[in-house]
Amino acid sequence: MAVFEDKRNLETIPVGSLGIIPLEGCKELGQKVDSYLVKWREERENEHKESLAFSGYMRPSYILQAKVPRFGSGEAKGLILESVRGTDLYLMVDVCNYSLTYSMCGYENHMSPDDHYQDLKRIIAAVGGKARRITVIMPFLYESRQHKRTGRESLDCAMALQELTNMGVDNIITFDAHDPRVQNAIPLHGFETIQPAYQFIKGLLKNVKGLNIDSDHMMVISPDEGGMGRAIYLANVLGLDMGMFYKRRDYTKVVNGRNPIVAHEFLGSSVDGKDVIIVDDMISSGESVLEVAANLKSRNANKIFIFSSFGLFTNGLDRFDKAYEDGTITRVLTTNLVYQSPELLSKEWYINCDMSKYIAYIIDTLNHDTSISDLLIPNERIQRIVSRYKMGELD
Repeated sequence: MAVFEDKRNLETIPVGSLGIIPLEGCKELGQKVDSYLVKWREERENEHKESLAFSGYMRPSYILQAKVPRFGSGEAKGLILESVRGTDLYLMVDVCNYSLTYSMCGYENHMSPDDHYQDLKRIIAAVGGKARRITVIMPFLYESRQHKRTGRESLDCAMALQELTNMGVDNIITFDAHDPRVQNAIPLHGFETIQPAYQFIKGLLKNVKGLNIDSDHMMVISPDEGGMGRAIYLANVLGLDMGMFYKRRDYTKVVNGRNPIVAHEFLGSSVDGKDVIIVDDMISSGESVLEVAANLKSRNANKIFIFSSFGLFTNGLDRFDKAYEDGTITRVLTTNLVYQSPELLSKEWYINCDMSKYIAYIIDTLNHDTSISDLLIPNERIQRIVSRYKMGELD
């Protein structure tokens, strides 16, 4: 893959000198992305490498130093510690990293999504319009679950997107947006929502042996009607049958900001004896996806794998431990696009899907002003890795 990327990028001149600023909550992912970029650009051959257009093309690191110090009151400011003039700048932020804390009037506060979003704006403000282009890579789209109005309520996600573009952000790259139609809020700016389907399949096939990937032995399930698109794509690419659940809710009550689910009703062919992939955009408390898994088990499903872009696990991991112990679930796959606790990474049932190489490909390609279309549609790569698995060639 790296060779393929090198060939396509050789023909174009970079937009500007590449710079990456991973905010504090995204430091680890940013460093992994940076190491890929440094390696590729050292190996890449180009006859114009010494020209002015390629100035700063090869560097020991593309990470620019920045920080957001806080005052005792909890207020903060953004600081950039080196020049960003003329830079093609990529800001990385994980709004779900609750592990970071700051002091406010002697109390320790955990950073909320609002805090991370404010810090992102502070860094953009510190850039002061000097960068050639600003791209925000926000894997979990801030407030993406508040994407439509059903009463007298705020449209937080749309407001945030407009605020960022008004501050000079050119492109926003996110992963598995809860509803991609939120991009309608900024129709004249770049907005990409990327599916990590290939990384999920790669993670599953590298860690689980003996799977029969055909419609007689495996199915893809959507846990609700909103996630049908993900399930249909995965089922079609893998040549599998699919089914779905729809949620019956009690609209007379509101619990924790939503109408409680009364029951999950299944639509689809028999799952009897089949391995099942449940695919969803996020695991929040995990209650919904575990209910779906238990329902499938009651229908005599075999192994159950859960694919979810964002493993938030807001109510802890105990439920998943119990579901694993009693055989309800076999493995849970989520990405490192959001903070993963050391406890989660140590679990036997958990498979971590690393997205750093994929993000590095996207940054490298965009910096060369080249189309990322084939990166967004991984059909061929999925087919190749499934073929290798069936032939026993995967490690």
